[in-house]
Amino acid sequence: MAGGNCSSVTEFVLLGFTNLQELLFVIFLLTYITTLVGNLGMIFLIKTNPQLHVPMYFFLSHLSFLDICSSSSITPKLLSGLLAERNIISFSGCITQFFFFAIFGTTEAVLLAVMAYDRYVAIREPLHYLTTISHEFCVQLVVGSYTAGILNALVHTSALLQLSFCGPNLVNHFYCEIPPLLLLSCSDTWLNKMVLFVCVGFITTISLLVIVVSYTCILLTTWSFRSVEGRHKAFSTCTSHLMAVALFYGSAAFLYFHPFSRQAEDQGKTASIFYTVVTPMLNPFIYSLRNQEVRSTLRRA
Repeated sequence: MAGGNCSSVTEFVLLGFTNLQELLFVIFLLTYITTLVGNLGMIFLIKTNPQLHVPMYFFLSHLSFLDICSSSSITPKLLSGLLAERNIISFSGCITQFFFFAIFGTTEAVLLAVMAYDRYVAIREPLHYLTTISHEFCVQLVVGSYTAGILNALVHTSALLQLSFCGPNLVNHFYCEIPPLLLLSCSDTWLNKMVLFVCVGFITTISLLVIVVSYTCILLTTWSFRSVEGRHKAFSTCTSHLMAVALFYGSAAFLYFHPFSRQAEDQGKTASIFYTVVTPMLNPFIYSLRNQEVRSTLRRA
């Protein structure tokens, strides 16, 4: 790795998508509008309905906020690039886009683990739920999630700034992401790849471990329920979260753990669509359609 950034590249060209650009513009625009309306609507419902002022929905409101932020850090530039002949982004703009998306993506990964722990406490100890997961503890967990996101983004952004980019400046992607940027660097990127593997691997492993352990305990707890209705009610509060976890971690794992090669760039681009565009749009629908309290609140509204 170079001792400091001495890049001759001052801007990057995001190649994005070269076919069906007008159709993709309409699709991504409608997806982005749906993402904003769905997630803002979820936040509004949670804030205005006293029945939803419980830890589960407090975390869900922050998940919706993160989906809005992560999508907004990527999609507007993607849309403008589909209408332009060349989708150009400055070097500083590229680093800034990656920095903020890394914050929101990492925070969401940690928050999904926090939400799994919240479901475990709610089902395992329902009588002590509101005392165990107090509002102060909820705030601490959310602050911890954002702190993890900021620290992770700072580590990767600092490592990127140490690299030199001498050309070419054609990024085979629709936003600034580490794997395609490392392929363009004229510096030794071994340390960057190791930092990426260790940090992403650590965050993913710890978060998934919390989720797996939480849901294993939930499964054991619900198995002891004598009432079939009680089991169904317990599982119904968890299925939406499990669907969100599967969408988020499935696409993210494919994006960050496939080999660093130019042949894999197109596959990574496809996975990134789910990770950055589709998942933020689907989350509010998953939680609203699978949650009886949210559905009843929507009907009253």
